[in-house]
Amino acid sequence: MPTIKIIDSIKILMYFNDHLPPHFHAIYNEYEVLIEIRSLKVYAGKLPKSQMKKVLDWAGSNQEFLMKKWTEFNPNS
Repeated sequence: MPTIKIIDSIKILMYFNDHLPPHFHAIYNEYEVLIEIRSLKVYAGKLPKSQMKKVLDWAGSNQEFLMKKWTEFNPNS
């Protein structure tokens, strides 16, 4: 599971050959959240409010990059 970005100790990761929908994982301490790339909606887990804001702000500005990485890591999806 490659780390594709670190934002103030929050790791942004993607798994190889992961399940749909296209998403990424954000991990901060004991918290983990899965966020859909296209809608930026959380569909599993949680993060503290201030960390969630940082992740969503970054993801909103980097959706094209995130989809490119998803396609690279999950070519059959």
